[in-house]
Amino acid sequence: MSAPADVRPDAPAPGTPAGAGRRVGAALRGALPGLLGVLGIVAVWWVAAVTVLAGTTMPTPLGVAQAFVDDGLEFYVANMSITVEEAVRGFVVGNGLALLLASLVLLVPALERLIMQVAVISYCLPLVAITPILYIVIGPPPAGEPSGTAVVLAALSVFFTTVVGAVLGFRSADPASLDVVTVFGGGRWQQMVKVRLVAALPGIIGALQIAAPAALLGAILGEYIGGVDRGAGPALVNAGQSLNSERAWGIALVCALLAGAGYALFALVARVVTPWAGGQAGGTVGGPA
Repeated sequence: MSAPADVRPDAPAPGTPAGAGRRVGAALRGALPGLLGVLGIVAVWWVAAVTVLAGTTMPTPLGVAQAFVDDGLEFYVANMSITVEEAVRGFVVGNGLALLLASLVLLVPALERLIMQVAVISYCLPLVAITPILYIVIGPPPAGEPSGTAVVLAALSVFFTTVVGAVLGFRSADPASLDVVTVFGGGRWQQMVKVRLVAALPGIIGALQIAAPAALLGAILGEYIGGVDRGAGPALVNAGQSLNSERAWGIALVCALLAGAGYALFALVARVVTPWAGGQAGGTVGGPA
């Protein structure tokens, strides 16, 4: 019997060391363009800092690295831990509420117009303008505690994307599968649990990928007025007031790394949870074929 047309006879089995090595090699090749892009950006930054922008406060990458060493890991852990906690709280609250309301759109169609209008309004709110209002309503946090204002802004930053991604995902369910559930006596809830949720997973995880960096950005924005004594926001303000550009760049780069790590985490979740989507959760809202 001949091998299937789409399988090479000499291809290593998935569970063998050769197969594992091939997967690792493919992963490294996939990461190479991104790594080269980062190195290119650093090179351009370095050249600009010592030539065109030599007379400005633009630091070199080496200067930022030296400032990072001088400040010490403890400085970054003390400040970033507060910001990450605020972002995680807002991420959980905002996405949890978004998934709940997206489910209601399918379970109670009469609520769709209201829920989608709320989602659009949350997206259109100018976060910078409402931050002082939220701070007045919520008040300052206890010393050393996360800011409630930052948590709310983080939640608002993720709400719209997840509502839209979840609703589109739920609606992408195969009509034939929904009919099968109906034939066997299932209602909207059974359709949601057995069919729509599976179909929506790629879209939901794709929305969560985008929401992870957005939550961190919302938390940092909330810290500027949120009354916290520690965090990425206050640290950036202090660095700016003292004209310490190396520290400011170091904090900004650490924030970017944290945002990228959050995005990468959900990209990994997408590969594990939705293998039928090929790990491209952000680009599809469909279920398994």
